[in-house]
Amino acid sequence: MNDPVNLADIRSDYRRARLCRADLLPDPIAQFHRWLRAAIESGMQEPTAMSLATVGTDGLPLLRTVLLKGLDERGFVFYTNLESRKARQLAENPAASLLFPWLALERQVIVRGAVERVTAEEAAAYFATRPRESRLAAWASAQSRPIDSREALEEALRKVQEQFGNGEVPLPPFWGGYRVKPASVEFWQGGLHRLHDRFEYRPEPGGGWSIQRLSP
Repeated sequence: MNDPVNLADIRSDYRRARLCRADLLPDPIAQFHRWLRAAIESGMQEPTAMSLATVGTDGLPLLRTVLLKGLDERGFVFYTNLESRKARQLAENPAASLLFPWLALERQVIVRGAVERVTAEEAAAYFATRPRESRLAAWASAQSRPIDSREALEEALRKVQEQFGNGEVPLPPFWGGYRVKPASVEFWQGGLHRLHDRFEYRPEPGGGWSIQRLSP
């Protein structure tokens, strides 16, 4: 048996930056765009990847990684199969949390809020921008359902390729998007000796956002 890893000795000190209240823009979406741009320019892999947490009626949370594919003042958008586990859980409990783990910059952003479906027009417009192979794969995969083998999945893809031939691949009726409407957005910057900088935005009843520093 291999020797177990000594997890207690694995640690890093965060030294890249500090985050001060004066650094923050008044609006969390604008602040997020600023940090997202820095993540993209850093050259890190998958800067738009985010962990998505949902909870269904069984009370057990489920976490997976998806890609951010839309962002404006209404919220954070991702797309998926509407018959997947995440979609079923969102139907049962339309709320979610997102985590952007920008570890290379010693940063993370946490979003929490209610979830709504994007319009069919929005979903179709995004679907049309996907590579053809990805559009075909969306038709071939019954996401989250058991499947006998990899060969069965490839056979499903082959049948879809035959079905559409060289023609247009339309939006599947079982595919769409969700928007997480932020009820809170936290910006976290790693700090030396675990004295991290954390600021949380929350919407004000009359408009605008409050910003509060949180203890690390």
